[in-house]
Amino acid sequence: MDEQRLKKVSKYLSKHLRHQPERIGITLDENGWVAVDDLLRAVAAHGFPVSETELAEVVANNDKQRYSVMDGRIRANQGHSVPVDLDLPPVEPPEHLFHGTVAAALPSIRDEGLRPMSRHHVHLSPDRETATRVGARRGRPIVLTIGSGSMHAAGHVFYRSDNGVWLVDHVPPSFIRLPG
Repeated sequence: MDEQRLKKVSKYLSKHLRHQPERIGITLDENGWVAVDDLLRAVAAHGFPVSETELAEVVANNDKQRYSVMDGRIRANQGHSVPVDLDLPPVEPPEHLFHGTVAAALPSIRDEGLRPMSRHHVHLSPDRETATRVGARRGRPIVLTIGSGSMHAAGHVFYRSDNGVWLVDHVPPSFIRLPG
């Protein structure tokens, strides 16, 4: 599959597995899973046919590893705006994690910290490079350093999704180190 088709299929799946499953007539279970056969029938019925081969290629080659497949089912690894429980166990984080953002977001981050906004969790990256790529999606990236070890010691619960993204309910401003 060419790179453009791969990207288009991934975005389509992301929209429907994370945000609008009802738009194509699928129902995610409580943990965000849907049968692959049901998904493929639904996307075809809504004018966006995807073959099993294409789906397998998107899952295997997505640079962000957005999807997991297990026992004939598929789900997005994180980033849902619809109610799901990813059933991830709490995990002790490394001493520091990172968050990519842009300058326009800094005033509210200074005041309120990092909030999940329309998602279930705040997403944190394991390294500066990943956080830089995340921040660059919205403009010139700024990378924040999160005192995740201190947060954990203070009682904040962390999870790690199947693709290595760290998840937490909220990052208070006192645990955020701004650059410069």
